[in-house]
This record gives sequence, structure tokens and C-alpha cells, in this order.
Amino acid sequence: MYRRIRELRQDSDLTQNKIAQMLNMSQTGYSKYETGENDIPTQVLIKLADFYKTSVDYILGRTNKK
Repeated sequence: MYRRIRELRQDSDLTQNKIAQMLNMSQTGYSKYETGENDIPTQVLIKLADFYKTSVDYILGRTNKK
């Protein structure tokens, strides 16, 4: 899951700071999601899936279909 959110961000040519701003949080807090240091809350997971126009299942690794 953590690798997928990093890959989605990088594929979109976005910085952690840009995604953190979209989520109304600090870059440091968002970085901890990408490293797996902190679990991603459900609401954040849904926002990321909507933002990247993909499914929560894809982010969670339950499917490889974006």
C-alpha cells in the first residue's frame, strides 16, 4: 500500500508537499504514510483514491487494475 501511494504520486509528477497540502496536513505527516511509519486513515485513503482516480482496492494492493 505504501509503495503504491508513492508510485501514484511520482507518476503524477507531484511532490509530497503538494499532496500534503491537498490533504490539509504537513509534508512530514504525509511522508510517514509513504514510509509505512503511520497507518493511513480511511478518510485519507478515500481522498487519495479519488484524487488519483483509482480504487481503494488498488491502493491497498487487493487488485492490480487501476
